[in-house]
Amino acid sequence: RGATGRQQHSPPPASAPSSSPRSAAGMLRVVAGLLLAVAAGGRVSVAAGGDQESPPGSRFVCTSLPLDAAGAGCPLPPVPVHGLPPEEELKATVLQLRETVLQQKETIGNQREAIRELTGKLSSCESADGKSGGGSWKKELGKGKDTMGDLPRDPAQVIDQLSRTMQTLKDRLESLEHQLRANVSYAALPNDLREMLQRRLGDLERQLLSKVAELEDEKSLLHNETSAHRQKTESALNALLERVSELEKGNSAFKSPDEFKVSLPLRTNYLYGKIKKTLPELYAFTVCLWLRSSASPGIGTPFSYAVPGQANEIVLIEWGNNPIELLINDKVAQLPLFISDGKWHHICITWTTRDGMWEAFQDGEKLGTGENLAPWHPIKPGGVLILGQEQDTVGGRFDATQAFVGEMSQFNIWDRVLKAEDITNIANCSTNMPGNIIPWVDNNVDVFGGATKWPVETCEERLLDL
Repeated sequence: RGATGRQQHSPPPASAPSSSPRSAAGMLRVVAGLLLAVAAGGRVSVAAGGDQESPPGSRFVCTSLPLDAAGAGCPLPPVPVHGLPPEEELKATVLQLRETVLQQKETIGNQREAIRELTGKLSSCESADGKSGGGSWKKELGKGKDTMGDLPRDPAQVIDQLSRTMQTLKDRLESLEHQLRANVSYAALPNDLREMLQRRLGDLERQLLSKVAELEDEKSLLHNETSAHRQKTESALNALLERVSELEKGNSAFKSPDEFKVSLPLRTNYLYGKIKKTLPELYAFTVCLWLRSSASPGIGTPFSYAVPGQANEIVLIEWGNNPIELLINDKVAQLPLFISDGKWHHICITWTTRDGMWEAFQDGEKLGTGENLAPWHPIKPGGVLILGQEQDTVGGRFDATQAFVGEMSQFNIWDRVLKAEDITNIANCSTNMPGNIIPWVDNNVDVFGGATKWPVETCEERLLDL
């Protein structure tokens, strides 16, 4: 039972090669019949051999019939309409074959899914009924060998056979497309289409040439700007090099940028100098200055820094018969300095809030060091820095017994601890390092109460005075 293949003969055309579109369509219909038969579970029979080509003018039709419809008729597909030009008929055939191939691919995919699902169900049944009654239906399946006619029982083999048939149809379809391209040449294109293509190509060429010209202009402009920038940079560098050379020549005999000193000749409570700039918040500092004093007992207060709420934020003082002391936040450290001999001396003091570490230098040599001087206390900003007097309030209430008597110069403050070698170089006049927080410049120092500014001896002359 199953499908019956019918053969219908028609008068053969003048010359109908076996590879014509009509033969390909016939083969495609055979494949469609095979797929429908597999889906319906029936048997398929074909009127001619598998791969042999049909006689000229013949067609093969294969359909699927249900088990109870043995006598049903087999409908014939519509006969293609003739009378069209060969090229149009060939195009229509190619399009029809392409659509049919796509549909058959989709059908094969669906059939694979169905076979896979049935195989899974069959495996489940085998595992469930393997011990009771399973042999009976297996035998029935064994008898079912003849129900598939000339098709193999294995679904994988059916799929492989259909895949090979589809590949053959695809190859023949590509051959027909190549023939169609060979028949329709460029010469057959309309004249207006060729002119449009030529215009488009001309427009693209002009746009390309215009873009190339713009890029060339930008490249030239960029080159000119780069050259001008390079010349400007080289000119600035040359000017800096000349200035450095001049400074290096002038440094052979070291001179400070502002050669002046502040003179405080009397021990009073109204002679003093004032630094215009104030200090920022500091976590470390270095203070260096040159001074000369012959007063006794004690040299007094070379400088003091007071802030609101703390008059003794930073103070350097030698009062009465006491040694020189450094006060930080009213905490005291005694320094091993000896400078009351009436000669010029270079003094440097360093301090850091970390563990309150301090160092004392005289004439480039470190004479003492210590710790726990106001540790972890930052120097407060915004205070008043006075030369020659100790402050009991911010900027005032001086005590004459604590006033400095003598001369001082090169008072500089840095916001870090200077290296020992830098301090030595400053003391022996081999380098000039203005303070980055408080530099010694004339317009930064005001004098009051009879204190005066005078030209100071050169650094070398101060060294000879030691």
